Amino acid sequence: MDLVNMSTHFKKVTEDFICEFCYRVVKGDGYTNHCPHCLISKHVDELIPGDRKSTCGGLMKPIASQIKSGRFIVFHRCTKCNKMTRNKAGKNDNVELLIELSTKPVKTPNQ
Repeated sequence: MDLVNMSTHFKKVTEDFICEFCYRVVKGDGYTNHCPHCLISKHVDELIPGDRKSTCGGLMKPIASQIKSGRFIVFHRCTKCNKMTRNKAGKNDNVELLIELSTKPVKTPNQ
């Protein structure tokens, strides 16, 4: 499985949702991809962030984070199909959890 990178073909989709892991209400801003409290995402996109073409629907667990150009990047792995993605952290994301995740190595499914 390949690691999917942020794409220049990103589709802005503004959606509010209830996190399926911690059940908190999340207000979307068009770039919101995961819950800012627990950092869990949902596998809804297939090739392009925002395309909403995935039929998987599995929860995307945050497995690691890195700092790139002064911003956190969160790595997620789908608990259902094992797909990995990376996404920019949001300004309201749980900083303590981002720091904790930064101590974990990023392992691709082939490792």
